[in-house]
Order: sequence, then structure tokens, then C-alpha cells
Amino acid sequence: MKHTARTLLALLAAAATAMPLRAQCDDINVTTHPGEVARYHAYYNWHFIWMNAGEVTFANRAATYRGRPAYRLSAIGSTYKSYDFFYRVRDTFEVVVDTLTLQPYHFSQRNYESDRVTLNDYRFDYDTQMLTGYTQSEDLPEGKHFSMALPQCSFDVLTMVYKARNIDFAQCAVGDKIPIRMIINAQSYDLYIRYLGRETIKTRTGRRFDCLKFSPLLVDGTLFKGGEDMTVWVTNDRNRVPILVEAKVLIGSVKAMFVDATGLKYPMTAEIVKPKK
Repeated sequence: MKHTARTLLALLAAAATAMPLRAQCDDINVTTHPGEVARYHAYYNWHFIWMNAGEVTFANRAATYRGRPAYRLSAIGSTYKSYDFFYRVRDTFEVVVDTLTLQPYHFSQRNYESDRVTLNDYRFDYDTQMLTGYTQSEDLPEGKHFSMALPQCSFDVLTMVYKARNIDFAQCAVGDKIPIRMIINAQSYDLYIRYLGRETIKTRTGRRFDCLKFSPLLVDGTLFKGGEDMTVWVTNDRNRVPILVEAKVLIGSVKAMFVDATGLKYPMTAEIVKPKK
């Protein structure tokens, strides 16, 4: 599937917060820890047929940054070899973050999709409130080094996914619009998500989960058409693991479905298990 990891990252980032911007910065990490791994299948809708075209794996590993403890978060996605002849994708996202606040220190993105390359490397300097790095994309094939003021409470797409899991969603009412701020291709975007309540989701393997449901405002032209043509479901438990994401893209539709997770900090109590007879 085109943009396998990049699309899934954008999808999952939609579930990344449900509080005002100031609260996003103040949130303390109590949900994720080193050793956690979550895996997803990526589906693409082609002529009314959902094709399982690729896989994305998210992981949290222990690290250090300038001598202090940190987490190294990663998302690695690729198309299956049987799909490579149609459109080959090899995507890698990594970010080093603070273990307590999940503030990002160093983010890198390396996307190789057919003959297209997207590269981003950001360094967040909270002493000078500056964001510096390098960006290269289809719209900027020659690439450029940049330096810009770091907007308050800004996050890259990968860190934003993990921020979701430390939010008190109980403070949201159905229909609430909650602001988020993201750095995408060296640009800052003020966006929002709309909270849609709770719903039970069944995966392709028959597992059922009690979930919280959202619809985000999308950036026009960054894979999507803009607007709220996306829905995200995350577990209604202490882990807040994304279970299902559906969205319309510039051509067709995509779906990301939870496969499994290991090393979670808490039991996945949102799973609905039928009692044994």
C-alpha cells in the first residue's frame, strides 16, 4: 500500500490528545515503557476490495540522550514482498523522548516509496525554543536545512501517537473539538480532533474491544483531502492502544487494524472476552 507507515502514523496521530495544548505539555507519562511492541496490518481499498498490503510495528526501547534516561520510539512499516511489484514501501520513523513528559528531543523520518523519498530530521531545543534540522520531500526534492521558532507544545507525528495514552479522556464530552499542534515537513499546523464517544470494535481475527472514538481535522494535501474524513478507535483502558483507523486518502481508502501487542505496562482490560461455557 502506498505510504504504509506514513499513512498509519498520520492516522494514529489523530488519536494523540484530548486536552487543551497546555495540558499536553504537562501530561506525565504513566502508560508506556521500554519493551512494548504493537503491530498493525495496513489495508488499501481497491475496486471495493480491501487488500492487506503491508505491516507497521511500533516499539519503545530504553535509550539515553545527553547522558540522561530517555525512550527511543520507533515505527517501521513496509509493503509485503508480494506487493512490492506494485508499489514498494520501506518507511522508518524514530524519535528520542523524555521518559516523564515524552517531550521529543530528536526526530528522524526516512520514507522510501517507489521512486519517492521523504527525509526529515528535527532537533528540539527547549533552552532556545528553536527547531532545527533538515527536510526533503516530493515538494522539495533538493532538500533544505532549516531553523524556526519552536511553537509551544509542538510534537512530531510519532511522539503525538504516544502522547494519546496519557490523556484523561473522561474530561471530554461527545462532540468536543480539542486543539493539537503538530510539526509536519518542517511546518507547524494547528489542528483538532472531535471526540465521538465509545464504541465496540471487532478485529479481523474476531477479538472485540471497548474503544474511544475520534475524528480529526486533516491537513489538505498531506496524503488526505482535508476535513474530518477519518475515524480512530483506541482502547478504553489504561493503555489507550489504537485498535482501528479508517480514512479516505487522495486516491481510495485506507484502514489500519490492530494485530497484537506485547510488553504492555498494564493488562488490556478493554478486550471483551466471552465467558467460557
